[in-house]
Amino acid sequence: MPEISRFFGIIITMYFKDHAPPHFHAHYNEHEALIAIESLGIVQGALPPKALSLVVEWASQHREELLANWQASSNVGSFQKITPLA
Repeated sequence: MPEISRFFGIIITMYFKDHAPPHFHAHYNEHEALIAIESLGIVQGALPPKALSLVVEWASQHREELLANWQASSNVGSFQKITPLA
């Protein structure tokens, strides 16, 4: 599972040719959530409220890059790193 970004102890990953809807995985300690790129809502799993807030803030700033990575994972099987939340 390629790492897309890392910030404040949160690791963002995507899987090659993953199932719809377009999403990414956010890992924080023992927690994991699948976040839909379009709605930025949780598809599956859970994160603590503060971590979820940081993930949503980051994803809202990088939605186009996340969608480009989703498309690339299906077409060419590669991902680009995305700038972490500062």
